Amino acid sequence: MLKKISRNNLKSILKKKPNVRFGANADLMVHLNLLLFLHRLAEESRAKAFEDKTATIKPLHVKAVSKNLLKKARG
Repeated sequence: MLKKISRNNLKSILKKKPNVRFGANADLMVHLNLLLFLHRLAEESRAKAFEDKTATIKPLHVKAVSKNLLKKARG
């Protein structure tokens, strides 16, 4: 598993947007939103793998689910 991004790194990435003002805890909200998206992606990929009668989640399962999930995440 990849190392978690630090709060300071996330704040510096958000500060690179010059015309956008962020609230005090915006970086935490971004991080939580990312975690929720990854959780949904894992659950949907697991369901797709189960439909294909495989025990492991393969990259093709993630690709099949990601397009639909990204549409839902955009709003």
